[in-house]
Amino acid sequence: MKANTTLRRRPGRPPKRVAGQLETREALVRCGTAVFTEKGFAQTGIDEVLRAVGVPKGSFYHYFDSKEAFGRAVIDQYAAYFARKLDRCLLDPSRPPLARVQAFVEDACAGMARHGFRRGCLIGNLGQEMAVLPESFRTRLEEVFLDWQARLAACLRAARQCGEIAPQADCEALAAFFWIGWEGAVLRAKLVRSDAPLRLFAAGFLAGLPR
Repeated sequence: MKANTTLRRRPGRPPKRVAGQLETREALVRCGTAVFTEKGFAQTGIDEVLRAVGVPKGSFYHYFDSKEAFGRAVIDQYAAYFARKLDRCLLDPSRPPLARVQAFVEDACAGMARHGFRRGCLIGNLGQEMAVLPESFRTRLEEVFLDWQARLAACLRAARQCGEIAPQADCEALAAFFWIGWEGAVLRAKLVRSDAPLRLFAAGFLAGLPR
């Protein structure tokens, strides 16, 4: 008698599905990132994400207890992605420190143009929704902004050390100022569907650095 070699799925676990060679959980998070960045968290239903990825609701709840848990996973994924983007620009040893900041600006302009200026910054978008978001998001969003500030402050300290900006420059305060203004520029870029606000703000920031 021929042995039955058919693999049986463990009870209670949804089938492993692949969307574009991604595990189901990662595919859900990536889709959530795209949709939340365009439409916001409150205006996006879980069913919309499930349809886009092509998985049943049971699979979603295997990975996430709630929409809030899903939102936190999306925030974490985006924060890690954006940190890598910042490091790629701000730690580039082939460029002087301030040229690294400009490289980040160019990369951001290209990224927004690639998506037709429909998407902005997920963290900034969620911050604008905070009045209707789970309270647990507040601390996490601020942590992400502070991480970005620390990365830029380190680049500005390198600029100070090599004489690109003045010795008395407060790099931490300048980095905080940058991100506050940058998020406003991203919002305006979405509004006018142009990178002009990003370039205007960046030029003003760089020109205003103490020399």
